[in-house]
Amino acid sequence: MAALGDEFRSAREARGLTLSDVAEQIHIRSVYLSAIENEDWPSIGAPVYVRGFIRTYARFLGLDGEAAVAAFNQAAPPERPSPVVAAERGRGGPSLWAILGVAIAVVLVAFVAYEWWSYTQSTPGNPLAGPAIAIPTVEATAEAEPAVPEPSSAAEATPVPGLRHALTIRLTQRSWLRVTIDGKTEIEGIFPAGTQRIFTGVTADVRVGNAGGVTASVDGRPPVSLGKDGDVVEQHFVL
Repeated sequence: MAALGDEFRSAREARGLTLSDVAEQIHIRSVYLSAIENEDWPSIGAPVYVRGFIRTYARFLGLDGEAAVAAFNQAAPPERPSPVVAAERGRGGPSLWAILGVAIAVVLVAFVAYEWWSYTQSTPGNPLAGPAIAIPTVEATAEAEPAVPEPSSAAEATPVPGLRHALTIRLTQRSWLRVTIDGKTEIEGIFPAGTQRIFTGVTADVRVGNAGGVTASVDGRPPVSLGKDGDVVEQHFVL
């Protein structure tokens, strides 16, 4: 049976496509496509991104995406927790990171509420006519990423009064994210779970590297997931 990388390479060459041709059509850099064909997984990064790229590349070539991901899971080395995380798991009771995550969530909620109140008070008549409101986030270290608890479904489904012409992006899992408002890139990078940003404008283009861990809400409506775990998705919103 052909190796996973050879199967991708053969399927691409059978269609007469170069890596650059594929990269232009599915918006995945050719260096990552080459890493898939060479089974150079560390060059891509975390396994969640590898699975997403494999699934997207396989679908484009007409291969079985889920079977390709399963083959990667068998060939890839098992994911092992960092020493800090392993030590925390071995202890009873709430971990230090869980307590820290709760504290961060409380601070973020209080900060968002204060910023929103201040903004609406300082701009009479049209409180959302200004630039995007950037809410600071806390990036975890590579050794141990603190878990930020998700808000209840009831809180997510409650529309925010007066929130018009606004896009709210929230991460329930760690993901790469780029948001472009009216042609201007507002943020781009890898953000942790619990990150939330509110943007205002006319149109928004959102691209994510782990769609199952990102939700979007337009004009205060209930948030919706942008896709499945590991999927690379790009969506356009009219605010």
